[in-house]
Amino acid sequence: MKLANKVALITGGTSGIGLETAKLFRDEGAKVVVIGTNEERLREAQHVLGENAMTLRADLRDPSQIDKAVAEVVETHGAIDIVFANAGAGTAAPLEAVTPQQFDEQFALNVSGLFFTIQKSAPHLRDGGSIVVTTSFLNTVGTPGLSVLSATKAAVRSLVRSIGAELAPRGIRVNAVSPGPIATPFATKLGLPEEDLRKSGEALVAAVPLKRFGDAVEVAKAALFLASDDASYVTGAELVVDGGLSQI
Repeated sequence: MKLANKVALITGGTSGIGLETAKLFRDEGAKVVVIGTNEERLREAQHVLGENAMTLRADLRDPSQIDKAVAEVVETHGAIDIVFANAGAGTAAPLEAVTPQQFDEQFALNVSGLFFTIQKSAPHLRDGGSIVVTTSFLNTVGTPGLSVLSATKAAVRSLVRSIGAELAPRGIRVNAVSPGPIATPFATKLGLPEEDLRKSGEALVAAVPLKRFGDAVEVAKAALFLASDDASYVTGAELVVDGGLSQI
């Protein structure tokens, strides 16, 4: 197994890409710790992952809650080997309709929450560990109505390089997995009417060279590669999993 006896901390791990990655990491031998905010989804994730997994409630927009969650992980497992900083959210709105609250909320979770998850986990990461973050194909294309979400993902891509440079002397690798259109609940949380979601989905499928949405497990497999020793000489990189949308 590729992650035998590794301790893997996964944020946003109660649904979609995060949950599929938690299941795959578990199946590859990792001791999985999932962080989320919704109590019901945390209970469901605990049921799916089994008694050897650990689920914690924490709002990543509050650094003190990240501190507490990391402390619980270290108290239970002693150290951390892998961090998959996957939690994120977005609100769709045209330029003229974006509010300061929408802007701040997206940066608070997608950028600040991710940054402080890494910062507070780093002292407890074993040398030679791995950090994987979730970016998006949106950080390379211009998409009307998603300017703020796209900007957060571009900021995260930049952090992969700078934090990767800082942690390289410890042998800790920092990489990103960049999903394209993936069949997860994320799109339903953008605040778009159902008909607009349907039309956007059809347009995306038409634009993807492989002519389909991706599956969350396909992104999970990419995260596994980056987290494991298979990617032992890879850091600062972004692995794109978007059916060719941003590459062809």
